Amino acid sequence: MIRVQEAPFDSGEEIAALNAEGETGAIASFTGLVRAGGDREDVTALFLEHYPGMTEQVIEGLVQQARGRWSIQAVRIVHRVGTLPLGDPIVFVGVASAHRHDAFAACEFLMDALKTDAPFWKKEITRDGSSQWVEQKESDRTRADRWSQEPAR
Repeated sequence: MIRVQEAPFDSGEEIAALNAEGETGAIASFTGLVRAGGDREDVTALFLEHYPGMTEQVIEGLVQQARGRWSIQAVRIVHRVGTLPLGDPIVFVGVASAHRHDAFAACEFLMDALKTDAPFWKKEITRDGSSQWVEQKESDRTRADRWSQEPAR
């Protein structure tokens, strides 16, 4: 299940929906919150936009990659767009599996891949109303690249 939406989401509800499988032994999840980046103390919000249709297709491809590497039963990804104030939930990634290793690894892989491969664009909004596009971080690219060298278990 993949959703790209403006509305807030409830991580607890997303986790509960993953637990619908009878054979689930583990659920790993990540909820990301909006925060000011780097040393920019004047940031009050983020504005996110995406390419509708293409974004969901790219994310589905990432889920298929995860399914090919790990034994997972269910995946839920929710990513918000629009203007989000600091502290708001921005992304949820949840993975259900029979075993914890697969759930943890797939969840981390999906989050790393979302940061680098999904077509989202972020703009920081400051107190005075000005804004600035956010560049992809080299550290995010490095984290995502390591998956091409790590074999699945």
